[in-house]
Amino acid sequence: MYVAVVPNRGSAPAVLLRESYRDGNKVKNRTLQNLSHWPAEQIEALRAVLRGERLVPADEGLQIVRALPHGHVLAALGTARKIKLDRVLPRALDRRTNLALALIVARLLEPASKLATARGLDETTALSSLGPTLGLGRVRANEVYATLDWLGTAQPAIEASLAQRHLSDGVLVLYDVTSTWLEGRCCALARHGYSRDGRPDKLQIIVGLLCSAQGCPIAVEVFEGNTADPATLSLQVDKLKRRFGLSRVVLVGDRGMITAARIVEDLAPAGLDWLTALRAPAIQALAADRGPLQLSLFDQRDMAEIESPDYPGERLIVCRNPALAHERARKRRELLDATEQDLRAIQARVRRRRQPLRGADQIGLAVGAVMGRRKMAKHFHLTITDGQLSFTRDEAAIAAEAALDGIYVLRTNVPADSLSASDAVSTYKSLARVERAFRSLKTVDLELRPVFHWTAPRVRAHVLLCMLAYYLEWHMRQALAPMLFDDHDRAAADAARSSPVAKATPSPLAAGKAATKHTDEGLPVHSFRSLLGDLATLTRNTVRLGRNTTFALLATPTAVQRRALDLLGLKPAL
Repeated sequence: MYVAVVPNRGSAPAVLLRESYRDGNKVKNRTLQNLSHWPAEQIEALRAVLRGERLVPADEGLQIVRALPHGHVLAALGTARKIKLDRVLPRALDRRTNLALALIVARLLEPASKLATARGLDETTALSSLGPTLGLGRVRANEVYATLDWLGTAQPAIEASLAQRHLSDGVLVLYDVTSTWLEGRCCALARHGYSRDGRPDKLQIIVGLLCSAQGCPIAVEVFEGNTADPATLSLQVDKLKRRFGLSRVVLVGDRGMITAARIVEDLAPAGLDWLTALRAPAIQALAADRGPLQLSLFDQRDMAEIESPDYPGERLIVCRNPALAHERARKRRELLDATEQDLRAIQARVRRRRQPLRGADQIGLAVGAVMGRRKMAKHFHLTITDGQLSFTRDEAAIAAEAALDGIYVLRTNVPADSLSASDAVSTYKSLARVERAFRSLKTVDLELRPVFHWTAPRVRAHVLLCMLAYYLEWHMRQALAPMLFDDHDRAAADAARSSPVAKATPSPLAAGKAATKHTDEGLPVHSFRSLLGDLATLTRNTVRLGRNTTFALLATPTAVQRRALDLLGLKPAL
């Protein structure tokens, strides 16, 4: 028997069930049933039966056994291989190298504890396709910790390799520090110190990060939590000179990092150039009577170069930002008002009839708490006795500080023919790129904190792992910028600025993205984290056909996913 389709001239073709039979020496056909009214799928099923195929229920014939998020793995792992991140790692067995690469990618895609990361990579408990794509199979927590320790011991070689890629003699190097807290009390690096995260109750560590002028991370160092910022500089000088083999580098650091003492003791002996800024007392000294810093410098401009005998052989670049001046005036006004309100509350406690606050020492403690919180003691005249508190604003001090609002002074020993005043201002402002790296490391993307490791080597290895993950994120951001809220046309934005001192403004393309929330192609604009989430919906599916046949099948990418992979130079693949 067979199914035949017979064309009809004026109507739909007839579908007939026929059989062949022999009549003597002739083969003839006869129609058994007219199937024209059957649904097409029912006809195909009958054809399959006639061919001798075995029919099974749909859920048994084709079944999705497992679906793992894959698109974000494809993007991150593909970028890591494209930038040859695995070549930065020391040579080792393929499994160890793959596991180290998996830890870096996992820290970017789904920051978690090492135990959770091990479970997310294991083939039986995988949370994404990362482990299966790298062929890791079974992954144990102890193996993850061993790989982390191996990364820690290889830190000098890894940083040297990154420096060779991104640094050379004469380049600008950005350096800054931050702090974060640790859980527990056993780490030798943990100390009580200044917490930039508002957690003075926790033991701290200090993290110093070296970046290229573009903000690409090169090296990271972990210090004890009570280490002063300038004290971290000597180790970076040694790293640049001895480990990276650089003889001429311009080190860029903020006013709290590159101090006069560090210039004399660390930078000058090493022959390194520097670019930093002066602190407020030094600026006030320059602006004193007959000093080189006169407000008339800014009558027609917002930037000027001056000289001072206190800084021989150095250039001082004076800048005034009106927007910054307005902001500082506003903040000072609010702090003064808030401080006065608190002082009036203490006055009320002193003057009340029932249980008044008495004693100059007790009143002084209450006043000191207020002044210490807002740092406004320099702007008030205080009179404290055993039974009285009076205060007035120091209008002369307030006026003197207000006169310098919005003024900052850059200090450098780099000649003008190598670094113009405008370039010096732009370079100093690029320290914001290191701040962005810290923000990504500590909060939104990589979740450096809280740190649960107990030993100093493992804490250092954990911080290195986070830096390598940010290295990968930095490269991905550069490529994906047209789809992100990041400004991908900085050249146009810089060209539109009247001066490097003025506040940075977004380019027309970035402003358009921010206003419409869509790209030029009409696709939605993402944050980096939300784009990874969108890519994760591109799944890698394990499909079973029948009982014994299984194969991998990639979901169909959306327009957003295709565009993201195109920008990264990748193709949808298993």
